[in-house]
Amino acid sequence: MQNRTDLALELKEEKEEESPLSGVAVKTRIDTANHIKETKIFIKNKQGEKALGKPKGQYITIETKNLAQNDGGFHKEMSEALFLNLKEMIPKDGKILVAGLGNADVTADSLGPRVVNNLYITRHLKKAGVLHSPVELSAIAPGVMAQTGIETSEIIGALVKAIKPDILIAIDALAARSSSRLNRTIQISDTGIAPGSGVGNHRNEITEHTVGIPVLAVGVPTVISVPAIMNDLLDEEEQEKAIQKLDSEFISMHVTPKNIDESMKRISFTISEGINHLLHIS
Repeated sequence: MQNRTDLALELKEEKEEESPLSGVAVKTRIDTANHIKETKIFIKNKQGEKALGKPKGQYITIETKNLAQNDGGFHKEMSEALFLNLKEMIPKDGKILVAGLGNADVTADSLGPRVVNNLYITRHLKKAGVLHSPVELSAIAPGVMAQTGIETSEIIGALVKAIKPDILIAIDALAARSSSRLNRTIQISDTGIAPGSGVGNHRNEITEHTVGIPVLAVGVPTVISVPAIMNDLLDEEEQEKAIQKLDSEFISMHVTPKNIDESMKRISFTISEGINHLLHIS
């Protein structure tokens, strides 16, 4: 494990600038002491939406090469980075519902349920009058449609009506666009999420429009498609030649690192600790 005291005097660099793209602003922060880089992209209007192909809102990427490594001290720093970003995006003294999306029986898709298992749930304690934290936390791992026969958005929408939280945090595993981000980034957005879209299994979106409250999406890329790997390794002409030689089933495959089980344990704990820290906001 790296001796962090040797890096204690290194500076944190922060930069904010307008993107060359109209309607888009970018802010970056580099924590050189802990090798963490944060990039915030703000899509401000329809011009920004058209330029990036995403809805108006805030998109945050917290990245590092060490996220999946067994380094307890480092994970504390990543949890803190996640907490600080979430803190700015949730209502003060709010009621938070966390939805751990995905299939707990499939390791690469188990991030959401694993995070829920590590959360310190407080809603029942506050209702019983034995806890006086300003933030109320409840959670659900709704499974996937193949297990329940119900759209995840329908389950969450019904739950929101019943318990009336102020905000939803949806946790899900993502498909990486580049191998450099596989199990190395935590991504946050305030525009909601479309479960399964990264692997071509489109389900109804989970957004403020569909569930009735603001939705923060938190995800980690845990799988990568064969075309994305080819894009990392080959130029355009070589990719076209390779695709012609491969059958469609292989091209549609998604793969994951061989140490995915250990990675999921560490990363899910990191995310859950960042959310648990919200309970101590005063």
